[in-house]
Amino acid sequence: MSSLDWLQDSSALPDPHDKGERAVQFVKRLRLHEGAFAGRPFPLASWQERLIRRIYGDTKEDGTRRIRKVFILLPRANGKTTLCAALGLLHLLGPESEAAGQVVAAAADREQASIAFNAATAMIRNSPTLTKITKVAESNRRITHRRSGSRFTAISHEVGGKHGLSISCLIADEIHAWPKRALWDVLTQSMGKREQPLTIAITTAGCGVHGLAHELYDYAKKVASGEVEDETFLPVIFEAPADCDWQDEDVWKAVNPAIASGFRRIEEMRETADMAAEIPAQREAFKRFYLNIWSDGAPDPWLDLSVYDDGAAPVEVQDGDPCWVGVDLASVEDLAAVVAAFRTDRGYELIPRFYVPQETLRKRQERDQIPYLTWAEEGWITPTPGNVVDYTIIEDDILKLAERYRVLEVPIDRWNATGTINRLTADGLPVNLFGQGNRSMTPAMKEVERAVLSRQIIHGGNPVLRWCFGNVAADVDPAGNIKPNKAKSAEKIDGAVAAIMAIARASSDEIQPSVYEDRGFITL
Repeated sequence: MSSLDWLQDSSALPDPHDKGERAVQFVKRLRLHEGAFAGRPFPLASWQERLIRRIYGDTKEDGTRRIRKVFILLPRANGKTTLCAALGLLHLLGPESEAAGQVVAAAADREQASIAFNAATAMIRNSPTLTKITKVAESNRRITHRRSGSRFTAISHEVGGKHGLSISCLIADEIHAWPKRALWDVLTQSMGKREQPLTIAITTAGCGVHGLAHELYDYAKKVASGEVEDETFLPVIFEAPADCDWQDEDVWKAVNPAIASGFRRIEEMRETADMAAEIPAQREAFKRFYLNIWSDGAPDPWLDLSVYDDGAAPVEVQDGDPCWVGVDLASVEDLAAVVAAFRTDRGYELIPRFYVPQETLRKRQERDQIPYLTWAEEGWITPTPGNVVDYTIIEDDILKLAERYRVLEVPIDRWNATGTINRLTADGLPVNLFGQGNRSMTPAMKEVERAVLSRQIIHGGNPVLRWCFGNVAADVDPAGNIKPNKAKSAEKIDGAVAAIMAIARASSDEIQPSVYEDRGFITL
């Protein structure tokens, strides 16, 4: 919390041109529209007032604002919607307004985009003066300031029709839920004509370590820590440590400033925490939405990736070492995975390989906000020619593995794999059809869980494999049986499934000679 000291103490904040003071006084005159304070002037909490002073009061010698981008990570129910609406009005018709200004509140969908707009509309209607000087068009989600011609507009993620804007203030709401970054790029690139544009990105914690939201979150963390110097970027990050005691009410209060301000009921948090203590899936949701702990992968993850990451040491296996090669081919248009598992003195050492159709790489990256192109450039993924995965390339790679190492078995998910199974079998490889139900997966996943917790899985830090493991959500029945649930998982899990199958066979098999030894491909 040290990066937020300025927000919570009484230290002096710069305001050489009184712009911070003017902004604060404008917001305080707005009247709230809901809750216990409905109809009353905005009772700015101390942290909210200091935030406004920091954004608008820190000006250069010429009076222009120093801060141009603000990233606010704030748990739910801490008044962010009301604050966003007030700041939007500050730029529409307050001291920060400008001729023909364009204030845009953007969100992932129409309903979310309308929340700040509706709050701003309600504030206007609570003031006869503001009602007189504005025109509200609810059907178009647009408020116009009659004198300056400035507009406050709410839009959702569909990019069509957003080109040609010249935004002066952008409020990007709940960016963790934005399905792709195209809207962000269009909106932020439209601000170049403005003298001192302001972008405010405000969100609760998200899932996954790829995409726009995590990109901004990661940058904000670096600025907050001093790793990156950027005086134009203001990070405001309310989050609990990942290893915190999530049931500690002092932790709750540290990351939920609205509790101290009186508009966040701690009783409701207690009720939710009591339920979360009994239901693991709700526990993860509590950590994310109430404590702002960013989830690396699935909303209800199977593994703790911070523990998994302890296995990022380089893989150290030798030619001729025995291994088991798990194969998950998925569909012909999707990610396919091959993972060789070696049983060594250090535990299980993994060599993963991934395949994606060359022609779908860019489309998948734009659609899913996953860095497929970067992974391909760095060699973590093998692009196969065309728009479908070329299984013959995968089969050739498996045969090359068998030439280099002692492949004792090839456990494979039978789905969509009949041709590959037949070809690998014809080449003399011992293929094992590995079931995906409880009977096969329960012991397999429990062995992987044990190995991860005991730091006995060495994966070399492969980012694609980490992504796959982070995406896995598991189904657990009352008897304790467990299996991956692809429908519930955050994204692709094929690499994790291939690794699970390979480790399962490595844990149970006795090391026998490979059929390839008799063919003279390797010498021990």
